[in-house]
Amino acid sequence: MKNIYHYASVSKALEELKQKGFSYDFNIHEDHIVANPTDYEIMHVYRYEGDSNPDDEAVVYGIQSKSGEKGVFVAGFAANSITEATQALINIELEGRKNKS
Repeated sequence: MKNIYHYASVSKALEELKQKGFSYDFNIHEDHIVANPTDYEIMHVYRYEGDSNPDDEAVVYGIQSKSGEKGVFVAGFAANSITEATQALINIELEGRKNKS
């Protein structure tokens, strides 16, 4: 993983990533991430925190596949919103941090 950013909104993060060529929507194909997590690298992480409600927190991942496809995955950050794909991305992020040390 290369960069972590904090933006005022999820839409601003998505706009920034689109300008960097991250246009594929991995949320539509999250089963690919679950089935093959080692095929993906997290290039950017954008965290968004709501003003008053923890349920408003979100993470926007800029992901690149081994085949070179660049896209985004938007995940809620509340405990009840963690899907299998979100957990796979958390694991990829943690592994990237461990390998960076």
